[in-house]
Amino acid sequence: MEDNAAFVRKLRFPFPLLCDVKREIGVAYGAASSPDSGMASRISYVIGPEGRIEQAYPKVSPKSHPEEVLGSL
Repeated sequence: MEDNAAFVRKLRFPFPLLCDVKREIGVAYGAASSPDSGMASRISYVIGPEGRIEQAYPKVSPKSHPEEVLGSL
């Protein structure tokens, strides 16, 4: 968790990062098949103000994804 906090400070994010060390959230959202998964898939969701998933991105390229999401907002 400290690694995530240091990353947030380094890049000056105005928000905390989620640290899902038990893979509970990753399994719930389909990013990991089980708590024992070696790595979670790179997927993302846009969650609206009502807490509902508005947009799902099942395959994410770290290079192009930020522009893709901003373009859809």
